Amino acid sequence: MTGYNPNIEISIQDMDLIEDALRHAKRRLSMPGGADADAPIAGHSVREIDELLGRLHNQKVFFRPRKTPYVGG
Repeated sequence: MTGYNPNIEISIQDMDLIEDALRHAKRRLSMPGGADADAPIAGHSVREIDELLGRLHNQKVFFRPRKTPYVGG
């Protein structure tokens, strides 16, 4: 029986490539006249791709200055 490697080594460039591939797959599913938005790609729907992209986004650490007050915008 196989299992998952708990020590996954993925670089920032690898993550960018994965995100780009997911966006491409989502765009292809969402094109008018293309595949139905509910039709799976490799067994996954647009909703699942969106949720995974959201989880990847939430893993990112964004820069915030430490010495001055942070003003978002």
